[in-house]
Amino acid sequence: MERFDYTPPLTVHPRNVPGLSIREIPLEAIEAVREMNRIIFREERIINTFERDEVMILEASIDGEPVAFKIGYRESRHTFYSAKGGVMPGFRRRGIAVALLGDMMRRVEELGYRRIAFDTFPNLHPGMTILALARGFQLTKSDFNSAYREYRLRFEKRLDLES
Repeated sequence: MERFDYTPPLTVHPRNVPGLSIREIPLEAIEAVREMNRIIFREERIINTFERDEVMILEASIDGEPVAFKIGYRESRHTFYSAKGGVMPGFRRRGIAVALLGDMMRRVEELGYRRIAFDTFPNLHPGMTILALARGFQLTKSDFNSAYREYRLRFEKRLDLES
């Protein structure tokens, strides 16, 4: 078996995105997220259930127009799980996903979490694998998801924004 060695950059900082604002929204205000989810993922289901502890819904807007979202929840006492996120097609490759991830990481660290984790399907969403490696996440698990009929990768990162 070949060995795969990859050393990610030490830090990747989000670009300054003019007009970008990120806010946490309550579940009752999720309609714009539902619409973005339909467009981005072509499905009604956002996540399997919102009946989770400490659900966080972030909405990114540019000049007041919703353009992206990120949703996560408490997975364990020390780990916050980023369940789903997406950027509208016309707004991709501007640094919005990096900004959303950074914002979520800051918020969950302030809540006392020590780790953040997410799963991705690299053949469906290759950008998430690149983002994870560029932001210093470690690959901790891989398996085959029979529901999606696709390989799934799990990435985790220790939260320590001081370093």
